[in-house]
Amino acid sequence: MKDTLTAGLTATRRFTVDKDSTIDFMGDELRVYATPSLVRDIEITCRDFLLEHVDDGEDSVGTRVEIDHMAPTLLGMWADISITVAEVKGPLVIFEFTGQDPTDQIAKGRHIRFVSDVAKTAQRLQAKADKAAEG
Repeated sequence: MKDTLTAGLTATRRFTVDKDSTIDFMGDELRVYATPSLVRDIEITCRDFLLEHVDDGEDSVGTRVEIDHMAPTLLGMWADISITVAEVKGPLVIFEFTGQDPTDQIAKGRHIRFVSDVAKTAQRLQAKADKAAEG
């Protein structure tokens, strides 16, 4: 990981709430941003941000999400996900985030990501797959 990654750095990314990122269980008239889609967009925002600060051969995986989803965002609206690096503890990066649509703060919380070597991760996953195949 590069030494450019420090607490206090911020970024914001805008997402448009499309049909695939909404709930469908209350009918088409009541489609709003689904919490799992919001979490995915938070993870994407944090990961893409980290890609600017990791070395070649490194990437990151999410390990924890703490979220308050506080207001609905309607189909077709945009939502801004704003992240701040709260802490860097070796390979662990702790983000604080907020979500805002045109009218409301929609979310707040924390997200933790682990920066890892892609080749070593591939080896660990293959070892797990081999072990599962034996069993």
